[in-house]
Amino acid sequence: MRRAILAASVAALLLSANLCAQQPPQPPGPDAQPSGAQQPGDADPTQTTNPRLARARAFLASLNFQQGDIVVPGTDAHFNLGPEFRFLDKADTRKVLEQLWRNPPDDKVLGMVVPASTSLIDDHAWAVVVTRTDEGHVADADAEKTDYAQMLKDMQQGIADENPERVKAGYSAMTLVGWAAPPHYDAASKKLYWARELSFSDANQHTLNYDVRVLGRTGFLSLNAIAGIGDSAAVQAGMQQLLPMVEFDPGQRYADFNPSTDKLAAYGIAALVAGGIAAKVGLFAKFGAILLAAKKIILVAVAAIGAWIKKLFGGKDKNKPGPTVQ
Repeated sequence: MRRAILAASVAALLLSANLCAQQPPQPPGPDAQPSGAQQPGDADPTQTTNPRLARARAFLASLNFQQGDIVVPGTDAHFNLGPEFRFLDKADTRKVLEQLWRNPPDDKVLGMVVPASTSLIDDHAWAVVVTRTDEGHVADADAEKTDYAQMLKDMQQGIADENPERVKAGYSAMTLVGWAAPPHYDAASKKLYWARELSFSDANQHTLNYDVRVLGRTGFLSLNAIAGIGDSAAVQAGMQQLLPMVEFDPGQRYADFNPSTDKLAAYGIAALVAGGIAAKVGLFAKFGAILLAAKKIILVAVAAIGAWIKKLFGGKDKNKPGPTVQ
């Protein structure tokens, strides 16, 4: 079982190629206000002499930030957000990912939770991308039996073994530094979270990858956040605040599972942490791994990396990021 988990986790993590090592010009940090249509400085984007910042502020003003009780279509779940967070629906989330942060198109994202205290164009911007996997009820019997320390060692060794192939393929070597937050499963709320610290040979800072899985009747909700390791404290505190704000709807909660009619997933808690399920159901192939690049959240559609890079950069260096706002 341990060997199977290792193989699956390495396969999933190896898809997390860091494509952007060089940093593009950034909008001046002091000018960036917390994002939203009514934020100071956003109402009249023509009042700045920086054309890029003006376009970014105009873009932010076009987004419809929602607060309070949020029903997320396609998830059978809802967010009861406090004043610390705001929500963007699927359409606005795609606008942010694809237009502001220059990601390839993908219709699998269902929404985005954004801290109210940080602008989406700020150097320290971070957000939580929401997706749903409906592959069956995930049994949690293995949660207390899994040796996560040994799992980490296996994953680290597997990544090290595969780095020569990564470099040969033109990508930077990757190191799983360790758990930024060790896996923790709350059996009462049916919520699992963990965070990994990653480093890439061509990046000047480590990356924090924070993952939350909310288990439901027929699958799970994924909340994924990425930030520079320097923002680890803010992100981890924010994710802990967010955890109790998300729940499945009545009838779709974990306790509503009916073994007579509902499908049981072929994996457990350990596979979720190791990444095996991501490879198994094509989460990475279809949706991509969320990466940090140039202090922006970049969503990379792994299945289309080659074609996208060629089209976007016209054969230029794979590690050179594109512009933020056009």
